[in-house]
Amino acid sequence: MDGTGRSPSPLTLTAFAAAVTLGGANFLAVRFSNRELAPFWGAGLRFGIAALLFTALVVALRLPWPRGQQLRRTAEFGVLSFTAFYALMYWALVDVAAGVATVVLAVVPLVTVLLAAAHGMERLTIRSGIGAALALAGIVWMAVGPQPVHLPLPSLLAMLAAALCVGESIILGKKLSAQHPAMTNAAGMLIGAPLLFVLSAALGEPWLLPRRPDTIAAVVYLVTLGSVGLFILVLMVIKRWTASATSYMFVLFPIATLALGALLADEPVTLQAVTGAVVVMAGVWFGALSPGARRVPV
Repeated sequence: MDGTGRSPSPLTLTAFAAAVTLGGANFLAVRFSNRELAPFWGAGLRFGIAALLFTALVVALRLPWPRGQQLRRTAEFGVLSFTAFYALMYWALVDVAAGVATVVLAVVPLVTVLLAAAHGMERLTIRSGIGAALALAGIVWMAVGPQPVHLPLPSLLAMLAAALCVGESIILGKKLSAQHPAMTNAAGMLIGAPLLFVLSAALGEPWLLPRRPDTIAAVVYLVTLGSVGLFILVLMVIKRWTASATSYMFVLFPIATLALGALLADEPVTLQAVTGAVVVMAGVWFGALSPGARRVPV
């Protein structure tokens, strides 16, 4: 249901499904990028090029640049969405399999509910607490079960921090929904990408261009479909649906990523990982997505 109680349109559902597919593939593409490129440099290169593409689109469409409060919110969106979230995720994906990362990021809907409550946009329920406990149990099971999935604590903490960043950016994106998606992404990336370069330089990462065919293909995909395509779709969904509904896609990412990881990157799909994913997804559904979990739409 959208913010007015109506079901989402076929166009919204199509954009949602496409975003889930592209977003699920992104985690795997970042893993390929990290094989040759330093993580913060790779993220900066991706969004630096994507920013130029979005800026060209803004100029072609003659869109007005944001001012005042809209500019401030767009800057915050850029820092959260493109600097903080992707710096944390690129770094975590150096050591963590793409499928495992998407399972951890599946907690985003629960995080969005908590943040929406903090903003006074939703009310918390007992279901949210139970769902969060289930999701946490699923993650712990993957990390310390009888056949633990490789999930180092620093990487886990980085991904949980990334979930906070993207949850807040979804709420900000809703506040920016009147702005054209191309403008929001252009301005956001023009702010976020330079900060990634600064972070990369501060850590002394080598600034190399990709040479391996798989790395080149991954970067091209991440710049085009994985950035320009994905973020237009996400903002389209945010504009036409609710902020919390938009976060549903994070629950579906593991399905696409686990399958693609096994097919293209020989990432093992273990019973423990699948069990943990099911528990996490069940907790998120119960605490944030099921009909009884929602009270006030965002």
